[in-house]
Amino acid sequence: MAEYIKHKDKLLAIIIPSGFQKSGIHFFTSNELSQQLAYMHHPAGKIIEPHVHNPVPREVKYTQEVLFLRKGKLRVDFYDEDKNYLESRILCAGDVILLSTGGHGFEVIEEIEMIEVKQGPYAGEEDKTRFSGIKKEEAKIKS
Repeated sequence: MAEYIKHKDKLLAIIIPSGFQKSGIHFFTSNELSQQLAYMHHPAGKIIEPHVHNPVPREVKYTQEVLFLRKGKLRVDFYDEDKNYLESRILCAGDVILLSTGGHGFEVIEEIEMIEVKQGPYAGEEDKTRFSGIKKEEAKIKS
């Protein structure tokens, strides 16, 4: 099953493990999030009707990103909005994570390949505030 990581009732992230399976369409996100994440599993022959997306005005206040880990192993460190370290998780090839609120940092444990999807356009250094993270030995890894 998917793991919802929260701090003080705020959603920090959703992790979908590589082995997740469910028939049909399953949305992991609520309608309030500016980034929507769903899993789809359909049998051969299923028709998804052709369609176009209508222009719908949306307001995006915070960048939310989705990472698809294709290869390797990655530690994700979670921080609250005040930059206080909370906990960590390990992602493996095939895992997907949506990073919603709070802060995050990473350590590559095994060489990785990943794909990132987020709202754009990317604003460079205006897009984020960097800060010092934890040391490797301080990580509180939950499984």
